[in-house]
Order: sequence, then structure tokens, then C-alpha cells
Amino acid sequence: METAFHAAELVGYRYRVDDYYEVGREKIREYARAVQDSHRARWSESAANELGYAGLVAPATFASIVAMRANRALLENVMTGYDMFVHTDQVFEMHKPVLAGDRLFSDVELSSVRRVAGKDLLTITNTFTDQSGQIVQIMHTTIVGITSDDVESNISDAIKGVVTSGLEPALTPAGSAPHAGHTLIDQPTQAVPRHSHISRTRVPHTAIRFEDIAVGDELPARTVQLTRGDLVNYAGVAGDVNPIHWNEEVAALAGLPDVIAHGMLTMGLGAAFVTDWLGDPGALIRYGARLSNYTVVNAVSAGDVEFSGRIKSIDPEARTATVVLVAKSAGRKIFGLATTDIRFK
Repeated sequence: METAFHAAELVGYRYRVDDYYEVGREKIREYARAVQDSHRARWSESAANELGYAGLVAPATFASIVAMRANRALLENVMTGYDMFVHTDQVFEMHKPVLAGDRLFSDVELSSVRRVAGKDLLTITNTFTDQSGQIVQIMHTTIVGITSDDVESNISDAIKGVVTSGLEPALTPAGSAPHAGHTLIDQPTQAVPRHSHISRTRVPHTAIRFEDIAVGDELPARTVQLTRGDLVNYAGVAGDVNPIHWNEEVAALAGLPDVIAHGMLTMGLGAAFVTDWLGDPGALIRYGARLSNYTVVNAVSAGDVEFSGRIKSIDPEARTATVVLVAKSAGRKIFGLATTDIRFK
């Protein structure tokens, strides 16, 4: 209970990272490959231009790479008392497609702490603005803080023995020292950023017209395979060094049956499933999922993830629809609840 009380005192702790992330053309391609997203706008400038984009379009979950870097100061220097974190919920609010060449500035906030079933649920909100000062995307990431009481006592030593060495230092919050203790960091004086309206006003180039959809329509199902090589590749591309995704010993110490796929990788696969059906990667305006289970990937065979979707509701005035996604692996539902909001032409 002491850790929860301590964490609750930090709600509202926020900072702006003192450096921007420049979205690279090849990084988009690397990430698209890692989440098996074959949409041509990720790979070809001419294909992106045909859809009205000035450069390659990053996959829907690409900003998680930026958040991984931006949140390290919070997780390593502020949220002390936990031995590890487990990802449980994720929401992306898209206000503008992320394109090659964008410079993303990161604001980080510990926006919520809840105590559920004896565990601390911590929600981190990342707000990304671009070089024009407009809000491009907002992410809400909920994690469970795990202490030594919840896992094997030697897991910390096991992690230290296998995790990547020579990692870059956590990015410094603007106007603070890298180890800022538990003091609220005020953001530097700046104009209040405005939400970009592009994702909500741009005419989508979807392969399907709004008039041709109806509640209950199902998306064509898709099954993807994940091998240990896919997990290692995603870990490197995304910067997620948690060894439960590639080291059997650490996975066992964490109480897992074997190495498991990253929750964000599964979400990336789900987004690719939807945008492949849509035809326009910028038509997604919201994507959220509760990560209720996991995909086990053993050393000798691939793990399968089966995706399906159904239109839950439509809004004729906004020409939008909400799609419920289902992801299953070995008969288990990976998503407790997953939905995405889409605009149609």
C-alpha cells in the first residue's frame, strides 16, 4: 500500500522532453516491417502522394517509439519502488497523420493512479506536437506497477544480466536535472498547443465508401504469424528492452509460461489489419485496446494471432464508424476490448 500512496501523490507530475524526435523515412519502413504493415503509403512516396500525403505515412502505433524514449525519465527516476511494469491498456487519439520528416515534441504526464485488486494501475499521457506547434497525437498508456512481492526475488538480477548494455541515458525533462526527484516539473513558457484538425476535416481516400457500410458488417479475417525473430526485431526497432519478450528465464521468473509477444506489437498488427482493409492509413482517428492476455511464442514454432472485426456503430453526420476488433491466439482473446474509430469518404 505504501507504493500506491507514494505514486498517488505524483499524479499531475509532468514535463516536456528537452529534445524532439525526428521521424525518419527508413524508420517508418523498419517499423512497418516489424508490425507487418504492407500498406504502400508506408513504403512508397508516390503511393503516399496519391493519397494526398507529403511523405511516407507512419503506422498508427509508431508514436509508441517516441513515448518509450520520452517516458524513461518518469519510469526510471520518478516511479521508484517498482521492479517492472506490465502493459494493460492503450489508447491513441490521432489528430494528424505522422509523416516522414515530422519533428515530434513530447509532453509527459502521470495522469492517473488507481489501486485495483491490490495492484497499482498507472496511466501516462503523452502529448505529441509537431514543428508547427499543433497536437498530432495523444497517447494514454496504462501499466501495472509490479514489486518484488509479485515476482521471483531474483528477477532484477536476471534482467540486469541479459538486458542491452550501453543504453542511451533517459532524455532530460526541460528545465530540470535528469534525476529530478519527485518534484513537479513545470513546462517552459509557451503558447498552448492546438489540436490539429486534419484527421477530422481531410477528405479520406478509403477504399470503401460510407454509404456502402452498415452496422454488423465484418472485416475480412486475417491471421499473422510471430516468431522469436519477429519479437527480437520489434524489440530493437521499438526500443522495448523488456526481456520477457525474448528471454525464457526472465519470462519464467515473471510467472509467464514462455516468451510472449509485446502488447504494442499486437496492437500494431491490429492497426495494420484495419488500414489494409481501409486503404487510407490516415482515416483512423482513435484506436484503443485492453490487453487482457498474451501471445506465447516458443523457440521452435510460430505463434498465430487471428484478427477479425465488426462495425459496431456508425455516425452519418460525421461519416464515421466504430469497429470492434478481436485478436485471438491459441483460442484466447488477446484484447479484452479493442475499438477503432474511422472516417470514410
